[in-house]
Amino acid sequence: MKLIKTKIAVVLLLLVLVACKGEVKPQEATEITPAPNPIKVYTKDDISVKAYKYDGLEYFLNRKDNDTTYVVNFWATWCVPCVKELPYFEQLNTNYKDEKVKVLLVSLDMRKMIDSKLIPFLEEKKLESEVIVMTDPDSNSWIPKIDSTWSGAIPATIIYNKNKRKFYERSFTYDELNAELMAVK
Repeated sequence: MKLIKTKIAVVLLLLVLVACKGEVKPQEATEITPAPNPIKVYTKDDISVKAYKYDGLEYFLNRKDNDTTYVVNFWATWCVPCVKELPYFEQLNTNYKDEKVKVLLVSLDMRKMIDSKLIPFLEEKKLESEVIVMTDPDSNSWIPKIDSTWSGAIPATIIYNKNKRKFYERSFTYDELNAELMAVK
């Protein structure tokens, strides 16, 4: 009798395990990958800027784990056309803040200029878009990885989402930038 009860208990346990296995749902494919750690964070007063080499920056250039459209602008404080168009990126960031659009400004200022030029510039201009700085000096290796047609001149912009990607080596007015966003979005 004891042997029969043990066999019944084993059979019931196997049935429960099989039944539970069928209810396990596959893990959602839309998990968002966290941003990589920067190589350094430059901070002065209330301004912080994360610095990345190309392998860290790559995360921001190829996100396909969500429905967001990314506008990534490469610029520097010493680049007059870049500074001239920054308000248009800021306006875009403000106008689409409630939609799935993210503006990222990638400064290419040299490392020695971050504390003396970039952070004071950000403080003065009060930029609301996220700003990071690219400090990888091996531009000959990372420029063609960003886009094979890029000469390395700035301003340059990538607008992309999980379905489309466009690269621009030029400056924009707000209307031009907005039209390009709509074409990708």
